[in-house]
Amino acid sequence: MQFDLNEEQELIVRTARDFATRVLEPRAAERDRSEAFPTDELRELARLGLLGVNVPAEYGGAQAGALAYALVMMEIARADASVAVAMAVSNMAAELIVAWGTEEQKLRHVTRLVSGAACVGSFALSEPQAGSDAASLSTTAVRTASGWRLNGTKQWITSGNHAGVFVVWARTSWETGTQGISAFVIEKGTPGLSAGRAEDKMGLRGSSTVQLHLEDVEVGDDAMLGQPGEGFHVALSALDGGRIGIASQAIGIASAALDAAVRYAKDRVQFGGPIARQQAIQMMLADMVTWRDAARLLALRAAWRKQEKLPFTREASIAKLFATEKAGKICDMAVQIHGGYGYTREFPVERHMRDVRVTRIYEGTSEVQRIVIARELFKNQGAV
Repeated sequence: MQFDLNEEQELIVRTARDFATRVLEPRAAERDRSEAFPTDELRELARLGLLGVNVPAEYGGAQAGALAYALVMMEIARADASVAVAMAVSNMAAELIVAWGTEEQKLRHVTRLVSGAACVGSFALSEPQAGSDAASLSTTAVRTASGWRLNGTKQWITSGNHAGVFVVWARTSWETGTQGISAFVIEKGTPGLSAGRAEDKMGLRGSSTVQLHLEDVEVGDDAMLGQPGEGFHVALSALDGGRIGIASQAIGIASAALDAAVRYAKDRVQFGGPIARQQAIQMMLADMVTWRDAARLLALRAAWRKQEKLPFTREASIAKLFATEKAGKICDMAVQIHGGYGYTREFPVERHMRDVRVTRIYEGTSEVQRIVIARELFKNQGAV
């Protein structure tokens, strides 16, 4: 494996780091308190090429590769995890259309996502009764004379009240299980498509999460992504890549918490000196940096395999499982090192701890990751 970046990749990662430090980080706490959606910041990310990091240049993307994307996500999440999740979902929608769409769909939708003309993209798979068990979704798409009519409700849709392009999954047949699920690309403003109220979340409060309602939404055949019945495979291909993004997001949050803990340990004086001299604090910081660095290597391994077009399902799940669970511990330890101050909004570790919690849930829970890893472990070993 080779994790070295070429000159172009290094440039885009430096660009992300500079923007994150200069623009995102100073106002992250304010966006969290006000629950302000980062519209202007996302437009600037688009201008910098960060809404299409792994999208081919012919559709307006930076074409920097999956490895650069993982590193960019770490930089953005270190500064503001709410901006990072909106960016991650939009990149995922764009990559999905590139992978499965027609040339007309790519030119129509991907270019708008990458340029920021569509604000961001959204990924509408989960439903109120279909979370981890995505195959049980009940949104329907019924044949019409001119295309399809969709009805149903989607749940936990990131940026659903701001996105200009949605990838939506619906059941086109009840007879064939997962083979009866298809994917569609639907534009904002399509009659019958509407967003519900934003959820009042624990963390990522600068990112909106809504229900998405489809009431007799009429689309043509040209809205289908891939072939009829391929939707479940489309979703699985997106989730594999998305898990690298969430692992990277968790690593970025953990890095911010670790940096804050180191700064505080050097500044906080107790027992006649900075608490950084206390062995108990040093042991915590040593574990934190070890976990963060190990998680980073696992995420980069998965990203490298994706970039090299090698199978990466197992590696993506391992990276997400380890990174998100260890990031949670790192943020918890950062609060502990801050003591009572860590429990207040005066210091950023309180926000990091709230933001990191959901990374063990979305794009597949930790429990689902363990199932995927075990399944991959036994693949080609016969029935168990």
